[in-house]
Amino acid sequence: MIDTALLRSYFTGLQTRIVAAVEAIEGADGQPLRADCWQKAAGEPLAGNGRTCIIEGGRVFERGGVAFSQVSGPALPASATAKRPELAGRAFQAMGVSLVLHPENPYCPTAHMNVRALVATRSDAAPVWWFGGGMDLTPYYPFNEDIRHFHATCKQALQVFGDDVYPRYKKYCDEYFFLKHRNEPRGVGGVFFDDLSEGGFERCFALTQAVGEAFTEAYLPIIDKRRDLPYGERERDFQAYRRGRYVEFNLVWDRGTLFGLQSGGRTESILMSLPPIVKWRYDWQPAAGSPEAALYEVLKPRDWA
Repeated sequence: MIDTALLRSYFTGLQTRIVAAVEAIEGADGQPLRADCWQKAAGEPLAGNGRTCIIEGGRVFERGGVAFSQVSGPALPASATAKRPELAGRAFQAMGVSLVLHPENPYCPTAHMNVRALVATRSDAAPVWWFGGGMDLTPYYPFNEDIRHFHATCKQALQVFGDDVYPRYKKYCDEYFFLKHRNEPRGVGGVFFDDLSEGGFERCFALTQAVGEAFTEAYLPIIDKRRDLPYGERERDFQAYRRGRYVEFNLVWDRGTLFGLQSGGRTESILMSLPPIVKWRYDWQPAAGSPEAALYEVLKPRDWA
């Protein structure tokens, strides 16, 4: 049996710790995250509950959310069985923590992290379980030392699980967070894993915890360093343009978003990842040698750690 109570206890505790760290960055004169507890109504096809902690118009974060959810249903949605058709028709229970933070200052990168577990059951077979998650960084005006810090923290968190783990999950992250219709990466990557069950439950759960616990150290020192840099309308305009790529990825390619929407999850919590101000332009390119053009150089995957 899979101890889902143990999983829930960890994920809710992780959410509480991350919320406290974000509020500390906001500071005493900043804005606390508003907690929105929800539960699916009786009679809906999907059962579940969760707690979405949201910030909008904060001193540091223009919009962000740190969400815990636990949902269950009679059959896995198509997005979860596309690569594993043998699981079609199984009942499921999924839970985890997902977050996206969009700072107001364009010199501060956006960050995403999620860690999750899923158990699929059938009356005549043993349960099938797996973990997934990761974190990635999306800068607008990049600083190489910040990107190196982010990747080095990810690498250190995974080192105990084997020398090959970080390079493998970094590669998976680079491949996953790629906008195929634009032929460009969303950001500068990080680590990402899915369908993780190799090595047994204890190893996979420990690895998932290592990623979850590393997030605040990987990301928040960057925000602390860059949040007070001066900026103007030019920087905000470019930030809004690049945020458009973020929106495109989440709505077109992201498996977590598709899973949530296809399984009847809570739409407000699923779409908390979207930034508040976004712009699109027709066939726009940055001027050669400009600060904006510098971003496209760092988007090319490399060994940051």
